[in-house]
Amino acid sequence: MSNAYFKIQEPQNEPYFSFAPGTPERESLKKRLEELKSEVIEIPAIINGKEVRTSRTVDVIMPHNHQHKLATLHLCGEKEVNMAIEASLEAQKEWSVMPWEERVAIFQKAADLVTGPWRDTMNAATMLGQSKTPHQAEIEAAGELADFLRFGAWYLANIMADQPYSPEGIWNRVEYRPLEGFVFAVSPFNFTAIAGNLPSAPAMCGNVAIWKPSTESVYSNYFFMKILKEAGLPDGVINFVPGHGPDIGDPVFDSPHFSGLHFTGSEPTFNRIWKTIANNLDRYKTYPRIVGETGGKDFIFAHNSADVDALVVAALRAAFEYQGQKCSAASRMYIPNSIWPEFQEKFLVEVAEIQVGDVEDFSNFMGAVISKKAFDKITSYIDFAREADDAEIISGGDYDDTVGYFIKPTVILTKNPKFKTMEEEIFGPVLTIYVYEDDQFEETLDLCDSTSPFALTGAIFAKNRYVVKKMSDRFRQSAGNFYINEKPTGAVVNQQPFGGSRKSGTNDKAGSVINMLRWLSARSIKEARVAAKDWRYPYMGSAPEES
Repeated sequence: MSNAYFKIQEPQNEPYFSFAPGTPERESLKKRLEELKSEVIEIPAIINGKEVRTSRTVDVIMPHNHQHKLATLHLCGEKEVNMAIEASLEAQKEWSVMPWEERVAIFQKAADLVTGPWRDTMNAATMLGQSKTPHQAEIEAAGELADFLRFGAWYLANIMADQPYSPEGIWNRVEYRPLEGFVFAVSPFNFTAIAGNLPSAPAMCGNVAIWKPSTESVYSNYFFMKILKEAGLPDGVINFVPGHGPDIGDPVFDSPHFSGLHFTGSEPTFNRIWKTIANNLDRYKTYPRIVGETGGKDFIFAHNSADVDALVVAALRAAFEYQGQKCSAASRMYIPNSIWPEFQEKFLVEVAEIQVGDVEDFSNFMGAVISKKAFDKITSYIDFAREADDAEIISGGDYDDTVGYFIKPTVILTKNPKFKTMEEEIFGPVLTIYVYEDDQFEETLDLCDSTSPFALTGAIFAKNRYVVKKMSDRFRQSAGNFYINEKPTGAVVNQQPFGGSRKSGTNDKAGSVINMLRWLSARSIKEARVAAKDWRYPYMGSAPEES
């Protein structure tokens, strides 16, 4: 039993290594890359703390060298899902009543393991399995993942301390309970940190979770599951159940104990899941919490007062870091005719300097896209633009999947603001630019806002503060994460809570107290110190003259 009020110290964001030549962390990471490459591991399901192998397996390969096998993955189905549900519900009995400070201590330890003895492993696994450069891996597989865990603990402590007013004679209080049943965490391929956070945030709050990792990022995700086990996470609290969507999702959504969805993925998948949940409402014991972040058609909008040099750097990094495979990546750009010639000249020079290749070569800025499926989809947009009459490829456009799924950074210039690559999510290294006439500024603001159904991230560039205010107001509903004179990527936990609205998701802001509250169910308690002994109210009495 707790006999003190426990306080969590406000964390600081994890600092990043640079991996500059001559640094010890560079050599350490390179060594770990070689070690992981030298072995082929098995990735089983982990249910109730036990490794579970199945009869269905697939190879886990490196996107930048698809002949190199990293692991054999065991795929789960209905049998394993039902085992996981049973394990979750059994674990819930003790986990849900464990004091919150005991729960968060596990995840705080996991954060220290991620940034300490497991740091090279998490970075190397993310580089090999998801084709991230050392910088891209470091800022999220180590830094952001640890931030999610540390700040999640701190947010939860603050929630617990938030209590209502009590008038004289009354003690009012609120307790924060986990949800009844289990949470289904569905994670994407592109961020190891997001994958780790989706089951961990609900678990900190006392929930149990079934985690379906993406089969395209399962390599790094499996190592994080091992970290949680080392940190002392009790068996069955988080069950690691890899597999294909319907094979896992169908039995999950059939269960009356399903109580919440924590999702990051595509809009069509999220829509299908939401419809399935709605159709199954009658069978559930509670109304499930639905928290989801889908995609974006993220924009950069420049005014003629913009700093062109800053615009060049922001556009390049936002569009092409991690091969444009970020939900927040810039994929459409609006730029005024008056600064277009200067921007074009400087931008294309810099884009031509980008090196694409094996991420183990630290001179490369970009690696490979995640899979053959992604490669084919992205290149189909490039081919479409190549044949179009109202657009032209002004940089890049080349691709080759002989060794890895490599696509050169591609810049498309279009005369049509409704061109296909201005409207549809591509999720690859493709940036489409529309040049507008300066006197059409107001109309183009409206055009930018109405072009996409998404509202995840957006950036504006202007020096004129009146213009900054006007653009910010006009784009109030256009982006859940909005940037002024900065690229629209790179949100940091506790600095820019992340999430979008419209068709980009429920905007429950991963890495914030907003998200943590979604995994708690509050119970208000009123206790009278001296109970009333007369049922009559004063107004019921009569004055002498009324007698």
